[in-house]
Parts: sequence; structure tokens; C-alpha cells
Amino acid sequence: MNILVLQHERIEHPGIFRKFLAEDGHSWDPVVLDEGEALPPLDGYDALWVMGGPMDVWQEDAYPWLRDEKALIAEAVSARGMPFLGLCLGHQLLAEALGGSVGPSATPEIGILDVQRAARGAGGDWMDGLPKVFRALQWHSAEVTVLPPGAEVLATSPGCAVQAMKCGPRAYSTQFHAEIEADTLTDWTAIPGHRAALDGEIGPDGAARMQADARENMRDLNAMAKRLYVNWLQAAVRI
Repeated sequence: MNILVLQHERIEHPGIFRKFLAEDGHSWDPVVLDEGEALPPLDGYDALWVMGGPMDVWQEDAYPWLRDEKALIAEAVSARGMPFLGLCLGHQLLAEALGGSVGPSATPEIGILDVQRAARGAGGDWMDGLPKVFRALQWHSAEVTVLPPGAEVLATSPGCAVQAMKCGPRAYSTQFHAEIEADTLTDWTAIPGHRAALDGEIGPDGAARMQADARENMRDLNAMAKRLYVNWLQAAVRI
């Protein structure tokens, strides 16, 4: 497969998924939108992935390219039926692009926290092979508040009702960050804006505590990512 990957920060890339893609011989082309890189046509791509980022989906005046990005997502998923993977901001953009809504979180989630598979998703599909409750990296203060028409909730948490969703046969997304690897939090917390927001939410020692928790859980976090990746590939080849 040749995958188009939309990034909103150069440092917020597919993470551990890069290793999985390389092992399987798949290629991917990143487009870093906040650096002014243009959205390419979808022709020639087999799938679309949309990563996380520090902006919010409603900040179209500050980030005008968000409008075109949402339109591209709608074209990929609704018009073309392309396989799709969205993480954090990518999850929220999928919801808005397909007619759902996103708003500020009543309870922002930051840290390695529990996620629970939803009852409707418990029988298999993208969540197949994951435990009923698993841990994942959360770093968000916005969330999906209204599902797109026909979407299905696959996972939830006490602070966020829509932790994962399925939109149609081959579009999947998570509010949590499944892509985490050993240096992810070190890289993200080195960005001044990210670090300031983190300190404001969970205190000046929050970054160190979160990194320690991530290291302790890294094996399980990466195993969860691999299962989601394998399940996503299986869904991607369905007709």
C-alpha cells in the first residue's frame, strides 16, 4: 500500500506504526500542513492517515488549511471509500468531516489512562484481540461530542465517551495516541507550547511522571498498537 499521511506537526508522525509499515513493505508520504505543504490529490494513494496536532478542529481562521483537510477526508472516506486511520486530532477531524461535532472536553485527559472497549465493538472488528480494558496515552482537551451519521463507538473512557469509532466499512479512529514509542513523549514535551500546556494541566512534574508511566507500560502500549495495525490492514483489504 501507498499511504498519504497528514501531519499537523513534523514531530507528530506515525510513531511505532512506521516500523510496522516498513516491516510489511508499505510506503507512506507525509504532508506537514502547519509548514504550508499542500494537500495532494488522492489519486495514487491506497489509504489516508491523519495524525494528531496542537490545534483544534474549529480553529479554521487561525489554520485555514483545516477546511481543505476536512474536505479531503470527506472525499477519501465518503466519496472514495478509502481505508482511513485517524489519531487524536485525526479522530476529531474525521468526525467533523463526516457530519459529527467536536467540542472542548468537560474533563481533559492527559497521561497513561484506562480505555474500555464498548459493548457494540466487543465482538471483534478493529478492537479484536484487545482486552476489555487497556491502557493508552491520552493528551487531549477536546473530544467528539456528536457522532457522524452511521458511526459506531468502539471504545470509551470515564472522561471521553468516544475513544474510538468506526465510520463505514474501512475508516477507524482513536482519541488516544496508539502510535507512542520510546522517544515520543521526550520529543513532544521538548516543544515549548506542548510543555507549557502539560505543566498547566498536571503540574510541573507531570511530564516526568507521564514519561515514567509510559516507559513502564511501553511493551503493552506497543502490543496494543500492533494489534490495531494488523486489524486495520485486514479491514483495509475488504471490498
